[in-house]
Amino acid sequence: MLKTRVIPCLLLKNDGLVKTVKFKAPTYLGDPINIVKIFNEKEVDELVFLDITATLENRKPPFKKLSEIASECFMPVGYGGGIRSLDDIREILALGIEKVIINSYASENPNFIENASKLFGSQSIVVSIDVKKDYFGKYKVVTHSCIKRTKADPVKYAIDMQDMGAGEILLNSVDRDGMMKGYDIELIRTVSKAVTVPVIACGGAGKIDDFKEAVRNGGASAVAAGSFFVFQGRHRAVLISYPSYEELTEALC
Repeated sequence: MLKTRVIPCLLLKNDGLVKTVKFKAPTYLGDPINIVKIFNEKEVDELVFLDITATLENRKPPFKKLSEIASECFMPVGYGGGIRSLDDIREILALGIEKVIINSYASENPNFIENASKLFGSQSIVVSIDVKKDYFGKYKVVTHSCIKRTKADPVKYAIDMQDMGAGEILLNSVDRDGMMKGYDIELIRTVSKAVTVPVIACGGAGKIDDFKEAVRNGGASAVAAGSFFVFQGRHRAVLISYPSYEELTEALC
């Protein structure tokens, strides 16, 4: 069994799946259930679903759709988007989803992470950190789908979230999102060195060797990607894929 998890990160919008580039220009991919069935057949390690408009639209997570997704998935699933209460977490976990992923609300109310981890266990609580370079080339945390810029340094922010009880960090580079030109290794390395909880690298993967780079040189505990698993060729034709166990073993072991 591979020690490194390789996770498709799928974006929900209006009950469908999309893929963005630098958090913009979402391309429609198809129905989530159909894509889940494909990943089931390919024996994927784990899936992550992020509703990219729930927080912006100030609405609850799509519990009905999540129930359908959870009932179809043969692998562990994480979900993020619109989570603002312990009841939201309780309902999501009751559906059979193993992990909740909290982004914007963690920035607004860090104590929420502490309360959630105490109640549900840190293994169920993932804090997602979106990072973008500012005009001076400094890494800064952004929230609300990159609409709100903060002054927070991602390294200190990751440490704070770990101290609050986060069991994992999902670290996403906005500047690399959808570009398929490789992860931001410097960002991954600095955050991974600063925390003891697993860091899931996300944003930029375009080939299997990028996974290896994120783990070996960045120190990531797991890797996530979107475009790599859903697009094919330079014209970005939609084709759901996942490397074979042999391919991943050769790259990551």
